[in-house]
Amino acid sequence: MPKRYRFDRMEWAGSLGDLGTLLPLALGMIVVNGLDPAGLFFSVGIFYILSGLYFNLTVPIQPMKVIGAYAIVSALPATQILASGLLIGVFLLVIGVTGAMDVIGRWVPKPVVRGVQMSTGTLLMAQGVRFMLGTSTYQALRNAAEPYLSIQSLGPLPIGIALGVLGTFLTLLLLDNRKLPAGLVVVGGGLLLGVLFGTGDGFRDLSVGFYLPSWMPLGMPSRVDFSLALVMLVLPQIPMTLGNAVIAYVDLSREYFGERSRRVTYRAACVSMGLANLASFFLGGMPICHGAGGLAAHYRFGARTAGSNLIIGSLFVVLALVLGKHVYTASTLIPLAVLGVLLLFAGTQLALTILDMRERKDLFVVLVMLGITLASNLAAGFIVGILVAYLLRWKHLNV
Repeated sequence: MPKRYRFDRMEWAGSLGDLGTLLPLALGMIVVNGLDPAGLFFSVGIFYILSGLYFNLTVPIQPMKVIGAYAIVSALPATQILASGLLIGVFLLVIGVTGAMDVIGRWVPKPVVRGVQMSTGTLLMAQGVRFMLGTSTYQALRNAAEPYLSIQSLGPLPIGIALGVLGTFLTLLLLDNRKLPAGLVVVGGGLLLGVLFGTGDGFRDLSVGFYLPSWMPLGMPSRVDFSLALVMLVLPQIPMTLGNAVIAYVDLSREYFGERSRRVTYRAACVSMGLANLASFFLGGMPICHGAGGLAAHYRFGARTAGSNLIIGSLFVVLALVLGKHVYTASTLIPLAVLGVLLLFAGTQLALTILDMRERKDLFVVLVMLGITLASNLAAGFIVGILVAYLLRWKHLNV
């Protein structure tokens, strides 16, 4: 049996693998929506640590993407984001504790699971390229490709593209190198670049101390907040959460870790996320979940044990306790193009799970889901994928 906890270079590299998903949405919800930086980072860090301790292996922690993306684009108030986190947390606890999620999971065909993984992987790759090109929503809001770097180009070449090409080359070169893990080299190089050529925004006000997270720093959402959050944020998020953060995540964990993942069940994943969102609500943080994409990212960059969770979780908790609200400033040191490189490789790792699909009908389901996801969203792709998969079981239908 492998060790339960390792803290070698590969675990350190793997622990950083999902920053490309986590940081941009977190920073966006802090800047645009006004979430509490200390509470957000602290709740994410604690969730990382407790998940690793309970499940005894690498466990991803991510923002809920539908909620995060819509909230940022629409500039919703923080109270509505908090309301969505509480509502979806209660929902996940109910379907987890009652066993309803086990019933749902048994009725989802494997091609649909692969379709969710393929679609999520493709979305991650596309977002990674956007970060390199400087065209993501967050960069548009900041009106710069690299808003926290003092240099924006190397001659005629935009700095994001230069960093993306260099980071991709280094990752391809070092991806399986145990002495110089790709994740450490790429993220470490990005941090060094941020220190040397960063704009320094906010660092003059940075104050090191000891800051405990505040209890409900943003107050209690109103009835209107809960009503709007249910319609605009929670209902669109639920299908994606069930498809990606529960079913696809549990499937991928079993594929990667085999018998070691026996604690990773539909019920446990729901209860884990439900409790985490209740805690995040009271600390002023964002709605959070597990996710197949996050697991692929951690795994591809070297994480194999719960040690990676303790590493990244402790880092988030310490930063929140030492820097308080200024933790946001420290997190801007990593260029967005570097985060894009992490997303690109995480997406390819996740998309490659379709290699075990051999039947034409199964591949058809996967591709239909991918097309609908790109044209609409993953929640729609998940629902249509289930319908198509069951229709194709009728022997008179062929593809």
